[in-house]
Amino acid sequence: MKKKQTLIKNAHIVNEGTIFNGDILIEGEYIKEISDSISAKSSDVHVIDAEGKYLLPGAIDDQVHFREPGLTHKANIETESKAAIAGGITSFVEMPNTNPQTTTVEKLEEKFAIAAETSSANYSFMFGGTNDNLDEILKVDPKSVAGLKLFLGSSTGNMLVDNPEVLEKIFKSTNMVISVHCEDEATIKKNFQEHLDKYGEDIPVSCHPIIRSEDACYISSSKAIELAKKTGARLHVFHLSTGKETKLFSNKIPLKDKNITAEVCVHHLWFSDEDYEKKGTLIKWNPAVKTKEDREQLWEALLDDRIDVIATDHAPHTIEEKKNVYTSAPSGGPLVQHALPAMLEMYHRGKISIEKVVEKMCHNPAILFEIEKRGYVKEGYFADLVLVDLNNPWTVKKENILYKCGWSPFEGTTFKSRITHTFVNGSLVYQNAKFSKEKAAKRLTFNR
Repeated sequence: MKKKQTLIKNAHIVNEGTIFNGDILIEGEYIKEISDSISAKSSDVHVIDAEGKYLLPGAIDDQVHFREPGLTHKANIETESKAAIAGGITSFVEMPNTNPQTTTVEKLEEKFAIAAETSSANYSFMFGGTNDNLDEILKVDPKSVAGLKLFLGSSTGNMLVDNPEVLEKIFKSTNMVISVHCEDEATIKKNFQEHLDKYGEDIPVSCHPIIRSEDACYISSSKAIELAKKTGARLHVFHLSTGKETKLFSNKIPLKDKNITAEVCVHHLWFSDEDYEKKGTLIKWNPAVKTKEDREQLWEALLDDRIDVIATDHAPHTIEEKKNVYTSAPSGGPLVQHALPAMLEMYHRGKISIEKVVEKMCHNPAILFEIEKRGYVKEGYFADLVLVDLNNPWTVKKENILYKCGWSPFEGTTFKSRITHTFVNGSLVYQNAKFSKEKAAKRLTFNR
């Protein structure tokens, strides 16, 4: 059977630190040819004129919470993966704090089965570590999952690993990338109690970064790094939120050779504690959005390569849940539809180059997790591609939000850049705000 072909003409192609004008021929699932000019060999070829548009590799989001199974009133793999492809994210790695938790091989495979049926984007999952599941961790095939996730501070789902002996055993026992949520539980508990004594249940949300403080983050991440150095474990620290933590990471060697890496999330690059007054619990995340100075230092570390990856930590809750008082409002918010437009907005503001956005959202997650044939615009790679019109403004409104929860912390924000086309494995799955019925997503594979 003849493979389907698509020819993208006249695009500004962004790849590996350069932007060049050219054409791309997609054949079946793969990029067949990249050249200055390619002619359609037959009338069967679907031709897209991308004049004036930028063609990027599909973004790879290494940290999402799609809430399935068990919390599907908030979100599910089907709804959130559709929002992701509308936002130019073609692959995701989902976290284990679902209900039930992904802490056995059996539960992991159940999630893969759901994604195989319903996901619009390529998918993988992290396996969850707990105080008592080392036997299960050792059963996991490192080639079959993105990595291992440990919560070193409690967050949604109560998967805190707080036994130092267990932690050291896990660090010594696995070759998988260990991704960690770092906040020191004792510090948070002490700070929380002080605020509870002062305010009762209705603590002002502006106290969130004081309760989940710089110290709470730094104590935990510095301990994790110390343990990684002691054991030789491959450590990835999720969602840095403080300037102080950025000093723990190095840019002296290329990412592929690093044993200790870091990520920053879109919300910590966009918001600061000045936004709590207007946004309230809608921007309540763990770790907390902190000061403008912290945000500035996160940007510095991102641009000088101490921070390796930009992700979302997409974590939806219903608006009713979020509108509770501080002590009852859960932490987390939806982001996959708006992450790439937000980072391209930062390009328009002169904060970051498009090439750097692509490095941090596409190339580097692929390098870090050794994802096979994705994250680049290269011949022989899967055709996960995104076309962007950098001058086609739109405003985030209720009616164009695709998350199941129906709200966004970006509501009312106007973005200059619009994602017009998304390809997953060579299939045009999203075009001008319309989704195709085709299911093209695949399970991610790893070069390990």
